[in-house]
Amino acid sequence: MYKNYIFDLYGTLVDINTNEWKASIWKNMALIYTMHGAAYTPKELNKAYNHYLADAIAAIPHDKYTTHPEPQVEYVFQRLFTEKGMACSMELARTMAVTFRALSLKYIKLYDGVKELFQAIHDHGGKAYLLSNAQRVMTEPEIRMLGIYDEFEDVIISSDVGCAKPDIMFYQHILQKHTLDPKDCIMIGNDYITDIQGSYQAGMDSLYLHTNISPEIKGKLLAKYPIMSGSLFEAIEVLFQ
Repeated sequence: MYKNYIFDLYGTLVDINTNEWKASIWKNMALIYTMHGAAYTPKELNKAYNHYLADAIAAIPHDKYTTHPEPQVEYVFQRLFTEKGMACSMELARTMAVTFRALSLKYIKLYDGVKELFQAIHDHGGKAYLLSNAQRVMTEPEIRMLGIYDEFEDVIISSDVGCAKPDIMFYQHILQKHTLDPKDCIMIGNDYITDIQGSYQAGMDSLYLHTNISPEIKGKLLAKYPIMSGSLFEAIEVLFQ
């Protein structure tokens, strides 16, 4: 039995569907920016956002990552104001990021069995951690809304660290921060590369969940426990039988 259960979030614990490319998002965001004094057309805003995002990725120091740099997107939303000559507080930038996220959401909900899995971990004296490729400004409000934030010993998000799974430095970050022995840890995730291959390279066992938003498996699945049904109830049986 493991001491530490390290979770991916989206596609593992949280079922989510977003669309950041639909025209209505950029139309509404351009209108909001323009109302704040930074006039954009939807097409111009989309182009500027992608350009500034690329700049933010390129600006991450090379000692922060090996293969997968991750920026903090709120600074992109802030720059969309400042490049138009408008001041923008970090509070406003975060609000714009959350607004963008809300406009892109089709739905967000927990998978069946999430609460039961956490209960099983706690009942067996284990600790749960989150290791997510995400933006803190968007993800933390979502997991608080879903009622699972306090289930974790720590919530580690790629935008805070500067790199993302499967980058070995992201896995090393959680191991070093909490002085964890990889042999006492299991990674639980739905992506055969970012979650499973990444944790394997970090010396951890893993449990793979094939869920509705898992990418197609095109290589060797390195998980010790593959659960192709995607069922968290089956995961409980496998981990605590």
